[in-house]
Amino acid sequence: MDYIFCARNTSGGAFGTNPGPTKFLEIPAIASSHKPDMAIARGDWFRKVIDIARTGTDPLGRPTGEVLIYIHGFNTDLPLILKRHRLIRKGLDSLGYAGAVVSFDWPCADTALNYLEDRTDAKLTALRLVTDAVVPFARIQAPDCAISTHVLAHSMGAFVLREAFDDADDRPALVQHGWSLGQVMLLAADVSADSMGPSAVSASLYRHCVRLTNYANPFDAVLSISGAKRVGVAPRVGRIGLPASAPSKAVNVDVGVYYDERREDFAGLANADHCFHFQSPEMLKDIYLTLLGEVDRASIPTRYERDGKLYLRP
Repeated sequence: MDYIFCARNTSGGAFGTNPGPTKFLEIPAIASSHKPDMAIARGDWFRKVIDIARTGTDPLGRPTGEVLIYIHGFNTDLPLILKRHRLIRKGLDSLGYAGAVVSFDWPCADTALNYLEDRTDAKLTALRLVTDAVVPFARIQAPDCAISTHVLAHSMGAFVLREAFDDADDRPALVQHGWSLGQVMLLAADVSADSMGPSAVSASLYRHCVRLTNYANPFDAVLSISGAKRVGVAPRVGRIGLPASAPSKAVNVDVGVYYDERREDFAGLANADHCFHFQSPEMLKDIYLTLLGEVDRASIPTRYERDGKLYLRP
């Protein structure tokens, strides 16, 4: 089974491309896409995810575990969302990850022409990430269950994540819960690089995570188009990397050298420069080691350092 929480409207027994009430889905292994009739009760969904997430006990005998929330980007249809969810889950499982992987499906269309509307819908539904998952997981783990929550956001999913945290910190009812994330990982993030420095809009994201890792690819042509033609000329952090002014808990990993040397491996993949991460064993291993959080950012063996910068090993 796969587990997704979906913020889309429904029409004719199928999910649409506009915001709608959140549904908590349990998806059979034989399904190629998620549908409204796969919804289960919210409480049952959380219990099943927590059962998967549990990995052991801490010295005090409390259950421990991990939950990774994947947030997709724009121009992604339902079958592709589920396919990438499964690539992440199966790839991490093969490396020894014993926690749960769930996905947040926010309403986007499956065409690049819908970019600005998708961005609007992303902002409208972003808060659901916190209210429907992050805070509930935080409530479940306290005080007798130490389960950590992490986020992996791709493309416009990084915008969803940033907006969710910024919005949540403006709401006293959410602030009082003391929620937080462990690892935050951004793939091909479609937000401006400048906004990921000491800016008000990203302050909440940094405040609520232990570490933020940004995987940047200077060969990402999709983000070049995004910056120039859709939302102004601000360079995207998934293309040029984090600014020097980013907080110390933020780390940039350049994946451009890796991608450039391995282009042939992703030759049949649409928009490979923007989406190769899901098909890359090396990327998934770096994500897995980041989730473990056992070594310093510069000591993760899938990386090397040159001139003070970190790179993914080809």
